[in-house]
Amino acid sequence: MANEIREFVGLRVNVDDVIYMPDLETPGGKPHSFVYFISIHNDSPFPVTLRGRKWVIHEQDGESAVFEGDGIVGQTPTLEPGGYFSYHSYHIVTGSARVSGAFFGETAPGDWIFTRIPEFSLVVPDDA
Repeated sequence: MANEIREFVGLRVNVDDVIYMPDLETPGGKPHSFVYFISIHNDSPFPVTLRGRKWVIHEQDGESAVFEGDGIVGQTPTLEPGGYFSYHSYHIVTGSARVSGAFFGETAPGDWIFTRIPEFSLVVPDDA
């Protein structure tokens, strides 16, 4: 990256829903699964291509994990002005947790940008 990456106010990220999914198969030690639904809206006057993401999960027990990678669910979508991209994915945790992060991309003029993902909670039900 030749350019400095900067926070971009032209993208708006919504956490549309978070659902506890107790019936999904999980690995030992991480028994709780959540599916989340995200939409990313381009409120800027030019196209933005999303190139990657970074998630930070802060578990109730004090452990934290960082997940980074190229693309978003295997895609690098270009959001036209007024357009949006929505998807769903999941996190597997040991117990209740807080989740935050950012999406990274590039504007049509070639600026490298990021936009924050609003923090949301993964709340394990009392009867789980």
